[in-house]
Amino acid sequence: MKYEDLVPWTAKVAAWAHNYYATLRGRPVRPTVQPGSVAAQLPVAPPEQPESMETIFADFERLIPDAMTHWQHPRFFAYFPSNAAPASILAEQVANVLSAQCMLWQTSPAATELETVMIDWLRQALDLPAGWRGVLQDTATSATLSAVLTMRERALEWRGLTEGLSGAPILRIYASDQTHSSIDKAIRLAGIGQNNLVKVPTDGDWAMRADRLEEAIEQDRAAGYLPAGVIGCIGGTSIGASDRLHEILAVARRHSLYSHVDAAWAGSAMVCPEFREIWRGIELADSVVFNPHKWLGANFDCSVQFLRQPADQVRTLAIRPHYLQTLDAEEITNYSEWTIPLGRRFRALKLWFLLRAYGLEGLRARIRNHVHWAEQAAEQLQAFPHFQVVTAPRLSLFTFRYVPPASDPDVATRELLERINRDGRTYLTQTTHAGQFVIRFSIGHFETTWDDVATALQAIQESAVTMQ
Repeated sequence: MKYEDLVPWTAKVAAWAHNYYATLRGRPVRPTVQPGSVAAQLPVAPPEQPESMETIFADFERLIPDAMTHWQHPRFFAYFPSNAAPASILAEQVANVLSAQCMLWQTSPAATELETVMIDWLRQALDLPAGWRGVLQDTATSATLSAVLTMRERALEWRGLTEGLSGAPILRIYASDQTHSSIDKAIRLAGIGQNNLVKVPTDGDWAMRADRLEEAIEQDRAAGYLPAGVIGCIGGTSIGASDRLHEILAVARRHSLYSHVDAAWAGSAMVCPEFREIWRGIELADSVVFNPHKWLGANFDCSVQFLRQPADQVRTLAIRPHYLQTLDAEEITNYSEWTIPLGRRFRALKLWFLLRAYGLEGLRARIRNHVHWAEQAAEQLQAFPHFQVVTAPRLSLFTFRYVPPASDPDVATRELLERINRDGRTYLTQTTHAGQFVIRFSIGHFETTWDDVATALQAIQESAVTMQ
């Protein structure tokens, strides 16, 4: 294939994409395939000779779409959304054509400077303090690992980078049990160790207790440990729980501990002023992450890490060999020094297209709809026979279970979930909350309508009837 072949094939792919989205509501959200079924249809060895794009694309159409879970389906209510607004899709196509490696300013001047401006646009949209800066990461996992490494080095006065952790004090990081598993992964990968992630008790609203955080820090210091950081949670993955940041970050400040807030999902809702009460005190944080690729409409991957003072993270992560230096330009920004990977994609372009194509008011309208529809859905589902809403909507996420008479609710709820997902009209996932198996219902797809929510509720109710 040659570059001149791009024009007809780009048109064919665009036509396929148009048809895909036009027919998406009629497809089952999750495929009915068995493990290994796709691999069994692929050759065991790579081709020695070129194959035509006609053959390649025909095989794609035959093998791939019907064996995919359709994340862009408007009745995808599982996990959290991973959106791809049309304007963002176009930006990704342009970025793919440019195929820039945006590691340094000199390798990508426009990409670097657009990233700086887009971070500030989003800072303003979320009403974060003036002067905060930030960087685009691939996912919240990478942003959290960057923050945890910064906690580690700040506590060790940056000796860990040169001397390693052997013989160093045992560090302690504090979070609640509502935080995402990426927090645990970061603690492990940073060499701090799972046993040194202290899960601070929560209150009746599943928020970290500030008094117990203070107590844990003081006890650890007395026992010879070295407290290094506090991680707050806004919109936790399980039930959407949020910490009271104004309380726990004040404790972190008192003890001079670096703080990071994981708002990967709920951060997008902060474009709506009426929802910002859930992160009151955010201005006390050192690092905050949210994912525009979840609820704001940007293609995956696109995660924003805001930094109150970037110097500590840059000091932790930056390394500048001679071959990566920009001669006669010492004060420029090289975002690869703010993140773990050296290589960086042109992620800012899709934010630029997205924010301009829909405007903040257009994005706010979608989020407000999703929150309102979650409240309506929970109310209607609660009225179904033998259904119980376990956790009320937090933004656009709630959980429920099925409790028919003379049955084990965990077993019944698990069976109901399997039936719902086999039905194909919607896709839901589970979690465990307070020792109970519950089903999560998370609204957030860019093109979801109330009719889609109503269809999902119908599928849930009809699936329960088949169990009776």
